[in-house]
Formats: sequence, C-alpha cells, structure tokens
Amino acid sequence: MPVLYKTIQSTKENKEGKKLYHPRIVHTGTVSTTQLAREIAEYSSLSTGDVKNTIDNMVTVMTKHLHASESVTVDGLGTFSIIMRSRGKGAATADEVKAAQALLLVRFTPSFTKNQDNTVATRSLITGVKCVPYNAASGNGGSNSGGDNSGGNSGGGDGDQGSSPLG
Repeated sequence: MPVLYKTIQSTKENKEGKKLYHPRIVHTGTVSTTQLAREIAEYSSLSTGDVKNTIDNMVTVMTKHLHASESVTVDGLGTFSIIMRSRGKGAATADEVKAAQALLLVRFTPSFTKNQDNTVATRSLITGVKCVPYNAASGNGGSNSGGDNSGGNSGGGDGDQGSSPLG
C-alpha cells in the first residue's frame, strides 16, 4: 500500500510574493494497540494478549525513562526523547526562567544507517516507500506513480526534526 499525499498551497508568500504548492501526507486511519498486537502475534509464537501486555509495559517503562530525562532508543525503530519548546515568552534574565514558559513534547527520530561518507543510507520506517497522489473522489491513491519518493524524505517540515527545541 502506498503513502498518499495531496497538494496544498502555502498560507505565506515566499520572497517573490508567491504562494507555492507543496505535497502533504493524507492520513487515512489510525491503528490501535490492539490491532498492532493482533498483527504482531501473527509473526510470533505469542498470543495477542501477550503482545498487547508487552506493548503496554513498554509504554510504561519508556515513560519512566523519559520522565528521568533519558532518551529511549528502540533498535530498528528510533529514539524517543522529551524536548522543551519555548512558547515565545522569554525572560529578561536567566533567574526568571521557569519550566512553565515551555511546552513539553516527545520527539521521535527514526533509526537510520549511514554510508562511509556519512550520507544517510536508509531511514527506518520509510525506506522503499512509494508515494502516490490522493484521489479524494475514490478515497484512495491514484494510479499515477509519478510522485514516487522511494526511500527519501518528502521534507515539508512535518516531522519538525531540524528546528531548535527552544525555538
């Protein structure tokens, strides 16, 4: 199944005064923990209940470590960490800085491998993905695969990976 995208127009003008068009992912549903457990159980000797219990316990343990200011890396998946994002209400002096000035967020960075020249070779979860335009009339992707973005990052900033955590 391909990743679906639609075309949106920027709300802001660029330096030349034009509102440019960009691709954006269309999310067609949500998979629950129970559904994940059911599907994972198909690949293992564990029952759906065993897998769901493991996932629930993983969330509990990850939360404990994140609350202790630790990052959590799940091999083959990525790294989770808590970041603070400033709400734009800075303080005049360092002594006036309070945690309430910031919003706590969980940042997820997908696993990746690097080539010897330090370029990204693969990104977990998106390597080999095919992107096709979303056809709103039929509710699914069209047959046009001209928008293929195999193994790449479509950009657009949706993951907000490159911005300052206090930004």
